[in-house]
Amino acid sequence: MSHNIVGLEVPDFSVPATGGDFRLSALRGKAVVIYFYPKDNTPGCTTEAGQFRDLHGELVAAGAAVFGVSRDSLKSHEGFKAKLRLPFELIADTDELACNLFGVMKMKKMYGKEVRGVERSTFLIDGHGILRREWRAVKADGHAAEVLAAVKAL
Repeated sequence: MSHNIVGLEVPDFSVPATGGDFRLSALRGKAVVIYFYPKDNTPGCTTEAGQFRDLHGELVAAGAAVFGVSRDSLKSHEGFKAKLRLPFELIADTDELACNLFGVMKMKKMYGKEVRGVERSTFLIDGHGILRREWRAVKADGHAAEVLAAVKAL
């Protein structure tokens, strides 16, 4: 399945999330930041979520809605969100619908074994539903600040 291309419209999709289902078309008029991460409660993902949390006010002020996505369950997400006091919702992509739509599933080496997992990636969609930026193979630390700068530049 091909993934989204910068400059083109992202097809509408709906997936379960904390606080109710996420539907892309419901967010028209806002910039949408969707960041994919491998797993709740792991070091890099905790760092990244914390930085998106700390910059959330500025992202909202710049006109953006932020969503984190992993393949964890809603129950896992609720715990992760509460623990880190995240002011944004987390998408439970247990069926990999969003992961496949954005092409973030990759073979990765873990403990010398090949495993299929989520490559840390972020996508910025403008208020018209057009994909404006993509970041792939992201380093967690400092990434949220880079995204904020891109949102402000929209």
